Amino acid sequence: MSQSSYGQMWNAAQGALEDLLEDEYPTMQLHPQKDRLQVFQTLATFYLRYLKIFRALEEVYDQNVHPQKRRVVHQVLEGVMGRLVELKNEMVELEYSEFHYFDDILQDFKMTPEDLEVPIPRYFVREKMRALKEREKMLAHILAKGGRQETKTVPVQSMSVERAVWLLQVSERARQGRLRAHFMKTIRQEEQRRLQGNSSMLDPNQAATCIQKVWRGYRDRRRVNKDCLEEMIFLGMIPAQQTTPSPAQLHAQQVESRRHCVQEEHEAEYQRALVNIKESVRSVDGPDIKESLQEQIRQWFLECRDATGKFPDFPSPEDGGSASIFAQKTPEQVAAEFAAKEEEREKKKKSKGEKDKKGNDRKEKKKEKKGKMKGKKGKGDTEEKEKGWKMTPSNFLPTVVEGAKLYKEVWHNRDEKQNFLQCFDAQLVCEEKRLEVEEELRVQVDELMRQELKNLKLVVDRDKGKKKKKVKKSSKKKKKKGRKTGKKKKKEKDLTADRTIESLYEELVMEGFIIRPKNIKLTDYIGEYSYLGTTLRQADIEPMPSLSDVRQLIALYGVLPLGSQCVHERGPLIRALLLTGPAGVGKKMLLHALCTETGANLFDLSPSTLAGKYPGKSGLQYLLHMVFKVR
Repeated sequence: MSQSSYGQMWNAAQGALEDLLEDEYPTMQLHPQKDRLQVFQTLATFYLRYLKIFRALEEVYDQNVHPQKRRVVHQVLEGVMGRLVELKNEMVELEYSEFHYFDDILQDFKMTPEDLEVPIPRYFVREKMRALKEREKMLAHILAKGGRQETKTVPVQSMSVERAVWLLQVSERARQGRLRAHFMKTIRQEEQRRLQGNSSMLDPNQAATCIQKVWRGYRDRRRVNKDCLEEMIFLGMIPAQQTTPSPAQLHAQQVESRRHCVQEEHEAEYQRALVNIKESVRSVDGPDIKESLQEQIRQWFLECRDATGKFPDFPSPEDGGSASIFAQKTPEQVAAEFAAKEEEREKKKKSKGEKDKKGNDRKEKKKEKKGKMKGKKGKGDTEEKEKGWKMTPSNFLPTVVEGAKLYKEVWHNRDEKQNFLQCFDAQLVCEEKRLEVEEELRVQVDELMRQELKNLKLVVDRDKGKKKKKVKKSSKKKKKKGRKTGKKKKKEKDLTADRTIESLYEELVMEGFIIRPKNIKLTDYIGEYSYLGTTLRQADIEPMPSLSDVRQLIALYGVLPLGSQCVHERGPLIRALLLTGPAGVGKKMLLHALCTETGANLFDLSPSTLAGKYPGKSGLQYLLHMVFKVR
């Protein structure tokens, strides 16, 4: 696919996302709903639509080479991933089950069970490939240095389901063929014994005809089997048994690797341009920006002087500095705001004394209220249950909306016919860096203008200036006294402050707590979808979770939060994952797949590994400290 086709895919995904946001926002403002089935249908519909958008955006991000476009796609992609986890959490809290079935909704959307698979973003591992390779080298070096011979596991080649079924069929047919051959051999031996008893010679013509008949039958059967196999492969009924990839597959792999190289080159060019363009904007436009800011602030001084009869107070850096002055406000409005702030400060000082007096009365009232609230708890619980379900506020929808808005304003109708190579857009970089330079220069200009305003006040309003200074000094002393009375928080002790991360990593490896995960993909955990889940639930029968359901949960609760820092920090709190089941069902395989897909460290803290190491409470604290510091 070309870059234009990926642009069309991006456009289609953003259009679907915009329609989805229009449908979802009204549900956030609806009154609580009591029909649980309707609520689940709504959540499942949103979930499937987000999943479809997620798959398209992941493909666009992986194949697009424009550095600025990739940043916009990445922002939306992170928001969509987080929203998927949130919707899954909503369904779990609604149905009190982690397994859900969408048979009827899949039919409405004309989707297949394969579309329910949560895609693993390829950039999770690719963007930190260098760090993973360095970690792999360090692990090998530590093992070689310690003289530990790591058992070399033979890599298991992945096998498709069709290939496995074919091998089973071949083995069974071979077994039946051996039995039949043994049976036929005994029959032929008996016939030979019978013929030897009646010794009679065949005519040469009859013997030649018999040999020709056997040979021609064997030749035709072999030709028919070959033609049948080719026909089944052509129809897609049997997978092609190829030991080496086809020329088309090799070409696709070359194109993909070349595209990734182009991504790295364009990203490096973009990073260099950010520095160079910022320096050029600072040197060329910096003096003009600085001068214009000074003129605007001086004009504001004069306007406030004419409107209020005195020079205003300059906003502090906490209030935004001069940026808060030019927020489309008149000098009278600015002066009124500052006056209101001063009044609020005076009111707070007065109210402090009153609060101390009223403190004791409030405590007594709280005790009385507690007794009353205990009697009302039962009523409150029933009222909450009667209220029904309501969508909880999302932490990711603002991110998705912001990314969609940025795409619509900047990239939707942007003409890029001249940018065939999809390099960075210098005009957008200039606009972005000009704002950054303006903010940096504004800080410097604010310091100069504060001093200039101070000098003006000293010259024009000397008396007022002295009084204000005294008030400020007294207030500073009070603040200092208040700070002294505040309690200092105890800092947690760093038990390994004198050690580097490398040394801690080496110790954990030598003690056997860090092990090398096997190179297993989550797709290697093969399992079918439960096609009768909805039907069984309608009959009040809880279906057994399928392997496909387990695979989806590992992707949602394990891979996405570990691979994306944004999903981990802002998504629903997932403290741990518990994998239970009898031996041989794939618990360790899922664990290794989770580490492989995210590039995470694998710690073995089993009792057999801990036995005889780091004894006592202090030893256990030290071990946990090392694990949490290295991870």
